[in-house]
Amino acid sequence: MIQLSVVIPCKNEAENIVALVEGIDRALTDVGAFEIIVVDDGSTDSTAAVLRARAQTMPHLRLIRHDRSGGQSAAVHSGVRAAQAPLVCTLDGDGQNPPEELPGLVAPLMADASGRIGLVAGQRVGRQDTWSKKLASRAANRLRAWVLDDHTRDTGCGLKAFRREGFLALPYFDHMHRYLPALFARDGWQIAHVDVSHRPRGAGRSNYSNLQRAAVGAVDLLGVAWLIRRRKKAQPLAEE
Repeated sequence: MIQLSVVIPCKNEAENIVALVEGIDRALTDVGAFEIIVVDDGSTDSTAAVLRARAQTMPHLRLIRHDRSGGQSAAVHSGVRAAQAPLVCTLDGDGQNPPEELPGLVAPLMADASGRIGLVAGQRVGRQDTWSKKLASRAANRLRAWVLDDHTRDTGCGLKAFRREGFLALPYFDHMHRYLPALFARDGWQIAHVDVSHRPRGAGRSNYSNLQRAAVGAVDLLGVAWLIRRRKKAQPLAEE
């Protein structure tokens, strides 16, 4: 029985993706039965081809393709819907999230006998990005933390682990992956945090710019604040 599904959203990562899935395979050797789901978000390079070739000798590697590019949240959502395990880990397809961090990321969920922890959020230490990207991310994180009070310093980190049922119960919207701590907390789940390492991109270039993030971030932040304010507050007692 599969215990863990690893979901990787990616677009045009043909030069990075095989090394990443092989690293995940090595990192999770002692975790139990797992699957790796790569969601190709409308790539125009050979990402799908190299994954199909690698899957010939890696039967627990699955490929899902979008008919067009829908963004990172859409890719994660498609992967989680297809996942067979109750626990899911995510990491970015560019190789900047070290797969060696996955066992430590999922450990709090596996050890949680109460079932109250819904999300474990990775928080990058020693980010290997340009100074402009780090400054923009720091400003966005401070604003988000001030508005949402989500007690998370780095929601942009792709390394996350969560309960599949909890994720699928969240309201879907594009870019929701940056607000998972606030959204899980909105539904009454406990949130855990794990510091994780970060490494430079191996090849290719980012699919996002600072301007793109800022343009959608302001609207999304207001929307999430509204969702939290309008959450369901009454809960049923035991049936009589």
